[in-house]
Amino acid sequence: MPYKKILVALDNSSLGKHVFEQSLVIAQQNGAALMLFHSLPLDQTNLKPYSSFYDEQLDEFSYLIREQLEKESEEVRQWLAEYGKKAKDQGVTTEWDWKIGEPGRWIRDLAKSWDADLIIMGRRGLKGISEMFLGSVSNYVVHHVNCSVLIVQGNEK
Repeated sequence: MPYKKILVALDNSSLGKHVFEQSLVIAQQNGAALMLFHSLPLDQTNLKPYSSFYDEQLDEFSYLIREQLEKESEEVRQWLAEYGKKAKDQGVTTEWDWKIGEPGRWIRDLAKSWDADLIIMGRRGLKGISEMFLGSVSNYVVHHVNCSVLIVQGNEK
């Protein structure tokens, strides 16, 4: 059974590039459409800690989060658009989207609403304690979607 709608979960890394390349080949072989997707996590590592969330401190904190997300969102738009253009140039019907928040749940929801029959995503290769504390998006997706999932293995050193 050929795949018709392939959801591709990407990040802007060398593994993400490999995931895209694999997805493009599979889409061409199957005459499938691609949905390129990235989830932008809420990352507060670049934000200074606040002792309280009152008045002007809350306003400043909100401003810093908004500023960080706007900058990162523009970067995501740019590289997703570049991938989308590459796929279209190869004759593959392509859409792309991004959301802010927890990636596993967004991938699950998009796979269902877009009616994907295959999800292609990378896995960094974390094991043991690292995987337990950092979580595993690929593990979540495999156990919470109703379509096939192809995991492109990476090597986290």
